[in-house]
Amino acid sequence: MGTQAALSQADPRRWKALALLCLANFIVIMDTSIIGVALPAIKEALGYTQENLQWIFNAYVIFFGGLLLLGGRLSDLFGQRRIFMWGFLILTLASLLAGLAWNEESLNVGRALQGFGSALIAPSALTIVMMLFSGNPRELGKALGFWGASAAAGGSAGVFLGGVITEWLSWQWTFLINVPVGIIALLVAPGLLGKGTRREGSIDVAGSISVTAALVLVVYGIVTAEHNGWGSPSTVWTLVMGAALFLLFLIIQAVKKEPLVPLRIFKAPNLAAGNIALIMLSGGWIPLWYFLNLYMQQVLKFSAFAGGVGLLPMTILIAIFMIFITGKWIGKFGIKANLVIGLIALGGSMLLFSGNTPADGNFVMNVLPASLLGALGMSLAYIPATMAAMSGVKPEEAGLASGLANTSYQIGSAISLAIMVAIAASSTAAHTGGDPVAALNDGFHQAFFWSGIVAFAGALLALLFIHSPKQGASNAPTAM
Repeated sequence: MGTQAALSQADPRRWKALALLCLANFIVIMDTSIIGVALPAIKEALGYTQENLQWIFNAYVIFFGGLLLLGGRLSDLFGQRRIFMWGFLILTLASLLAGLAWNEESLNVGRALQGFGSALIAPSALTIVMMLFSGNPRELGKALGFWGASAAAGGSAGVFLGGVITEWLSWQWTFLINVPVGIIALLVAPGLLGKGTRREGSIDVAGSISVTAALVLVVYGIVTAEHNGWGSPSTVWTLVMGAALFLLFLIIQAVKKEPLVPLRIFKAPNLAAGNIALIMLSGGWIPLWYFLNLYMQQVLKFSAFAGGVGLLPMTILIAIFMIFITGKWIGKFGIKANLVIGLIALGGSMLLFSGNTPADGNFVMNVLPASLLGALGMSLAYIPATMAAMSGVKPEEAGLASGLANTSYQIGSAISLAIMVAIAASSTAAHTGGDPVAALNDGFHQAFFWSGIVAFAGALLALLFIHSPKQGASNAPTAM
């Protein structure tokens, strides 16, 4: 099946293929959330500092977000099935490395390689879904519904599975679980997936390397600033080099004949504002999820399993709202209203966490109400932000716009988490008093507070710059 026309016909294997592709999407999203509950166990086993613990998350999302657009380009040039399988091969080997990690450096490398594998899997899998079902709009809508549900399920299952696996197996299995899944995917993919289409063109290697290296340097500079000092030459030069590489990336995109990101796409209404909204949304949401995990286990002394169960009400609420309610509210109140209200709710949740999470707190009073408010905010804001980032683009640029939206979300996650961890570490270090748990909690309070400010700033920017798209100009999101 080397042509799109052949793939557009009713492939008898398409529903079995969709099951495999949804499994792939499930794994890619699960790998961002499954480690959350395992963080304290990993910290104890491998000797991470409180500040460096974030690299277990950030190493994955930096390489996932930084290389997503390259993954999409490679799947266009070399065929979707080939890149999908290469992605699974890399993810499987990287998961084996992470599961067998003997120190923090080996785990960080494993997580970065997991991110690279996922950056090849996600765009190629979505392209195959679109090609398999493009001949029947009704089937395509149903297939994309399964695709979106697999992402929501991956985020939810990752939280719960992380607790179960850490409690009853070991933290290593939060990574090793990918190995049998990856082997199965590699064995069945040739029989279920056609080769896909291939296009002529070039690869923007310089653009991919420069933007990913810029991200790594900026996050590394922020992370090490607490130890080295914000004014130290190492911090300043690391951040300057990161900024210079990002500028180089923009120059490459402007002058290259076939760039990774044609800058003309930013002329589309709402695209830039929608991507900024996604950066601010993830910049608030990911620190909430990260520090709430640590608060429950390191301050309230929850077990790994109890921590996973404690996050389930949030993930269930998100799934219910995104599947059954958000779409109706967007139809009734519009993209802008839902996005602004969602970001305000998310910010309000973090202000509650910053002032109402004492060291002797309990789940029902101090965690559940604020966590549900945050989940409500995420449920209301995520789909409108993604729709804004994709509305107004030409049909042939929808894939690029989708990749950009996902990239913005991952970049916002990494940079904001690095900043919030630095703020938390600074506050903990400045704490006067002998109680280390109280000092740690003071840091968490500051991180919650400033993450809330990020969400409120996002709401203000959305209020000012998001414009309601024309009817029929919206697109559904592709990943969480």
